[in-house]
Amino acid sequence: MSEHDHPVTRRALPVARLLALLCGWALLAFTIGTCLEIVMRKFGYSLQGIDELGGYLMAILSCAGFGYTLAHNAHTRVDLALTALPRRGQAVLNVLAMVTLAALSVFMAWRAGAELWDSIDLQSVSTSPLQIPLWMPQSLWLAGLALFAVIAIAYALHALWLLARNAGEVNRHYGPPSVQHELEAELASLKQRQSQTGAP
Repeated sequence: MSEHDHPVTRRALPVARLLALLCGWALLAFTIGTCLEIVMRKFGYSLQGIDELGGYLMAILSCAGFGYTLAHNAHTRVDLALTALPRRGQAVLNVLAMVTLAALSVFMAWRAGAELWDSIDLQSVSTSPLQIPLWMPQSLWLAGLALFAVIAIAYALHALWLLARNAGEVNRHYGPPSVQHELEAELASLKQRQSQTGAP
């Protein structure tokens, strides 16, 4: 899926990229906190709960990364038998993959929402000394899953629309990336990095 010629990606990727950047900064802050914790323990002190915060952060980062990965068509696909099928058969399976992914993403967001609602209703807090209200990390966790669900639904609807019009377009946008496509994407990324750093 190219950012430039895909109508859903053009709208989804900026939001997913912003969330990924925020998660990157959060991970950097957690890394610094972990380093401080290691040094402070040598002197008998502790930040108290850095490991608990790390658990929350990993859950949030994982879910926030789903949408970003989908917008880059970077989820792992097994295409061993797919390439042996005719173009129409490939298109049907590619659409089925997107619809299934959308259904799974909605189910995940629904269950996360139910968990958040229970935590709010029961006023649940963590069992650690920090006593963090669980709705706080769960809200961010749900936000990542909700963004993933919105992006996946948009892709599924677009794939179904393309299937009714042009099977070849379905395969171009939603098929597993070919070796040539991955090479072109890597070369484009390298060129962009070189232009940003001024390297020859």
